[in-house]
Amino acid sequence: MKVLLIKDVKDLGKKGELKEVKDGYGQNFLIGKGFAMLATHEVLKKYESTQRKKAEEDAAQMANLKEIEKKLGTLTLTIKRKLGANGSLFGAVTKEEIAHELKEQCGIDIDKKTVEIEQAIKMTGNFDITIKLGHGIHANLTLNIIGE
Repeated sequence: MKVLLIKDVKDLGKKGELKEVKDGYGQNFLIGKGFAMLATHEVLKKYESTQRKKAEEDAAQMANLKEIEKKLGTLTLTIKRKLGANGSLFGAVTKEEIAHELKEQCGIDIDKKTVEIEQAIKMTGNFDITIKLGHGIHANLTLNIIGE
């Protein structure tokens, strides 16, 4: 019996592989538990079309992320904060503030979890920030902190 795996199965194969298995194992365990589907012509066509559609969506998303990466690379984000008596900031500039300012100033909506800060930003000046956009794409952003 030929089955198309729709989930990873230990000691058998990965999702999307076509495997030849014994009838009882295929029917009772793999198909019964939802790990595989009987490899008919229609099932294989449908699986291939969904894979193609997914690949096209991934390509469009990658192009969008590359565009955001270029935009962030040329951008300097400016944040104004109040200064203390010794010239340092009250508190530190957080990832959430950076994500919020990017949305407010530039219209780029990112998750605060994607912002990478090497050290806490507690003084004025220019800082290089890395933003993980996904799919292995990292954008560098220049952050300018100005005191009021």
